[in-house]
Amino acid sequence: MSKILIIEDEAAIRRVLTKILSEENDTYQVEEAEDGAAGFEKIKNNDYDLVLCDIKMPKMDGVEVLEAVKKIKPEIPMVMISGHGDMETAINTMRLGAFDYISKPPDLNRLLNTVRNALDKKQLVVENKILKKKVSKNYEMIGESDAINHIKVMIDKVAQTEARVLITGPNGTGKELVAHQLHERSERANFPLIEVNCAAIPSELIESELFGHVKGAFTSAVKDRAGKFEAADKGTIFLDEIGDMSLSAQAKVLRALQESMITRVGADKDIKVDVRVVAATNKDLKKEIAEGRFREDLYHRLAVILIKVPSLNDRREDIPMLISHFADKIASEQGNAIKKFSKEAIHLLQEYDWTGNIRELRNVVERLIILGGSEISENDVKLFASK
Repeated sequence: MSKILIIEDEAAIRRVLTKILSEENDTYQVEEAEDGAAGFEKIKNNDYDLVLCDIKMPKMDGVEVLEAVKKIKPEIPMVMISGHGDMETAINTMRLGAFDYISKPPDLNRLLNTVRNALDKKQLVVENKILKKKVSKNYEMIGESDAINHIKVMIDKVAQTEARVLITGPNGTGKELVAHQLHERSERANFPLIEVNCAAIPSELIESELFGHVKGAFTSAVKDRAGKFEAADKGTIFLDEIGDMSLSAQAKVLRALQESMITRVGADKDIKVDVRVVAATNKDLKKEIAEGRFREDLYHRLAVILIKVPSLNDRREDIPMLISHFADKIASEQGNAIKKFSKEAIHLLQEYDWTGNIRELRNVVERLIILGGSEISENDVKLFASK
């Protein structure tokens, strides 16, 4: 059922709108309020999928209702009802966040189309929130060790700022989790997080991938193409394995950071971008600088905040929590019952040398769940978790 509230001080118009909507769709549950104050009180105490609100009303006019609702429940689409003399005000409400406005007397088709579009938008907002929660769970940081708690504190302090962050640590430690947490807790969370694995892109294509290109810039450039920096506008770009980026691309990234401008390959026109850069590497960048493979000026631009992700061997106390997390996740993915790990099995896994870090642990847990008994025993670990 879609709950719709009509706020209108003229009883005749309220009745007409209620009748139209109720007859149009039997899944519309329509409620009424006789003035702005009564309507706002209903919105505070109930969840509505859509509000139709008159502009000129006693006690609290439609503009005041709109502004008040946007402060407490900004996700509710508001459609304003305007008289002939209210059109300028109605248009102004769009700037204040109204979904749309309809004029009196309402045109039937316009009214029903506006209602359907507004409800569709509300549904998309709800689905997007659910999806974000699922995505957020995929990038949850598991562990309560001092090292992990330190990273969580750093994320809490840094996420809301515009500071650039350089994340370091061995392969498989979860550097991408830190990047996702920084983005999801930032003011940019409603805009894209664009990930680029610099090690996976051939050096001759990295500039085109990051900054885009124009048609004819090189042999395979058959049309204009935007790059990752443009795709991340107003959001975050995550440059993973930045230590593998060519010096030529590094120079262009440095310019993008200094001037908030990029140029597509083969073009002479600058494009302004508003992007927060988070980078990660498993390399010792100071050593790379000393050997002439990484620009020192770029390093200092990127490393405003340094976050070091520890190896799994340095946070063995988190292994029981990680095993439980992976066991639950794998059971959910495969549609099977959750398998328990015996204390002896967990203790033995804590003693392993995890050169592949968390990524390796996850693979071992999955192997044990597939090949082990109904409860994973110490003997299962000895048989199936060996290197």
